[in-house]
Amino acid sequence: MSQIAILSVNHQLAPVEVREKVAFTPDKLTQALSDLHGIYGIYGCIILSTCNRVEIYVNSDNENPKEVLSNYLAKIHNITRDIINPYLNYFEDNEALTHVCNVATGLDSLVLGEPQILGQLKDAYHMAKEAKTLNKLLEKLFQHAFSTAKKVRTDTQIGVSPVSIAYCSVKLSEKIFEHLSEQTVLLIGAGEMIELCAQYLNKKKVSNMIIANRTIENAQKIANLYQAQSIGLKLLSSIIHKADIIISSTAASMPIIGKGLIESALKKRKHKPIFMLDIAIPRDIEPEVGQLDDIYLYTIDDLERVINDNIGNREKEKNLAQEIIIKQNQVFNQWLKVLPNEQLVRSYRTNANLIKDKLLEKAIKQIKHSGNYENIIRKFADQLTNKLLHLPSKNIKQTSTENLSQCEGCIPNFKK
Repeated sequence: MSQIAILSVNHQLAPVEVREKVAFTPDKLTQALSDLHGIYGIYGCIILSTCNRVEIYVNSDNENPKEVLSNYLAKIHNITRDIINPYLNYFEDNEALTHVCNVATGLDSLVLGEPQILGQLKDAYHMAKEAKTLNKLLEKLFQHAFSTAKKVRTDTQIGVSPVSIAYCSVKLSEKIFEHLSEQTVLLIGAGEMIELCAQYLNKKKVSNMIIANRTIENAQKIANLYQAQSIGLKLLSSIIHKADIIISSTAASMPIIGKGLIESALKKRKHKPIFMLDIAIPRDIEPEVGQLDDIYLYTIDDLERVINDNIGNREKEKNLAQEIIIKQNQVFNQWLKVLPNEQLVRSYRTNANLIKDKLLEKAIKQIKHSGNYENIIRKFADQLTNKLLHLPSKNIKQTSTENLSQCEGCIPNFKK
């Protein structure tokens, strides 16, 4: 029997150096989905890859989905199982249902209740849909998770306070520089996280912002919103020494900032300190950069202390959100119970149409041969009725009186 299974490597167990080893870059995700879907016994699959988690969602009838998915994750990233084994979380069936709802609502996020994860989950869903790796069960599961997240947002206050990774990034910057408005900030990337950082920095009256991105047109879009400068990554080496604060979040598969580049920047700055925050997975900044004097390098894992300071009353809303998830999941589980009935009905309709087509083809040939329309049509109707009712009639005769009551109304004008 097929089941829902989820393999997760996330911030709760895995440090950044492990998460970046299993991260999927957007340009390789379609092929990764296709490879996963091609594994025997996997009927549908979705892959979510963010800065805080890599999760694989499947509908499978494999005897040991955890083993299958763990081997897949190690093989596709060309790493050994021992690297990831201590950091794997596995969920199946009802636990999997609860987990995907916790993820969608932000209850499983580094920042409790953060809204960005829902958009990332929807992106993963649409990517799987385009790759044609969705099936009916996963389609229903994710639609359920989305509607549950919407209800939690509507019925609780968990998302009211402006606590997000981007927000906490700016708050951490404030702990290094008392007056952010006097600093030059370099934002690398042009995704949602960078745009949110620009938005928060703008609220802090930061007037000197530079947006750097591989595609300069995307950097320009954000720069225009906040009166910032935009540049391509090719010009990074010529401008990086101007930055007091660097926040990077790109989708690059390799670091784009190395130790040598920052050493040169520090010489030009006469060793004036630089605060650097790498919130990308895989990391954008080589870890060795943090060894340099006058460099304060932080990764996304370092944000936890700031997050805990700013979590406020979101914890109070967590229990209410969990109650909503439990009630919503009861509806989904009821749908799961009747899913075999839908499949039975679909099979019955398919067989009925095959019977009809066969008898109809025979009747048409007889009409063309004899021209006796009325007798042939009557005979066709009798044969069709007898064949369609044969198996249901046999089952009704063998069923209990209690179950027989459920057959009422199945056929118009049915009478006991």
